[in-house]
Amino acid sequence: MEQRRRGLRRAWEWLGVRTLLGRGRELELLHRAMGFATLALVTLAPLLIVVAAADPLVRGGFASWLADGMGVSGQSARVLTDIVSPPRKVIGTTSVWSGILLAVFGVSFAGSVQNAYERIWHLAPGPWHRVWRQLTWLVVLTAYLYQEVQTRSAVHGTQRIGLSALSGVLFFWWGQRFLLGAQVRWRTLLPGAIATVVGLGGLRAFSYLVFTPLIVTNALSYGTVGIVLVVESWLIGVGFVVYGGALFGRWFCDHHWMPGSENQPNHRVRRRPS
Repeated sequence: MEQRRRGLRRAWEWLGVRTLLGRGRELELLHRAMGFATLALVTLAPLLIVVAAADPLVRGGFASWLADGMGVSGQSARVLTDIVSPPRKVIGTTSVWSGILLAVFGVSFAGSVQNAYERIWHLAPGPWHRVWRQLTWLVVLTAYLYQEVQTRSAVHGTQRIGLSALSGVLFFWWGQRFLLGAQVRWRTLLPGAIATVVGLGGLRAFSYLVFTPLIVTNALSYGTVGIVLVVESWLIGVGFVVYGGALFGRWFCDHHWMPGSENQPNHRVRRRPS
């Protein structure tokens, strides 16, 4: 019995779950996920609405983007569509100045993601002139979301799952590397990118099972406010997965992939000029 207890204790220490939970508390993971959701709703969503409105293919506008991301369909997708302005109406009332302001607000969202990655990898905040990285990341994020929506009708089944998984891993792998100014090695960032995509897949399944009926119920009970609350809850989940995936990747490298070698403070990162 004592041997079994010691074996379980050694297995628990080998897994390093306590360290992972401690790093999550240190990062204030839930708090950051809520901040992610708030910024995404008030800064990123308006920008994506304008981009979707300018889509020459006109496949449902921003509502189509949102429904695809949440994995909802049928009546729930129609309810989401009802609370979003018609695409051409949006683009017709958007001035150049308001478009610039939307881009600036979007950069603040990218900056919050960059700050979280820097905290996860214990790096000093980047200088102000690295704002071009945040803007570039925002453009690539928009392109990534756009292709995800467009491939929905072109590719189906396992082919789309494989394509979405591959593009997701590439985006989050490159995104960490780019926002961190190439200070962390590619192979060190790969586990976090994979964990993020796996988490987003799980969130999509959860959203399909839970949020699909909840959208209709909240629409009947609370109207538009109820729909916004569901979307905000989903965005909190997205933020938790994006930050949690990167945090899991750091923990996995430290404890299981490259323990005690290049993940030590003097070897984990390569500091280069931006």
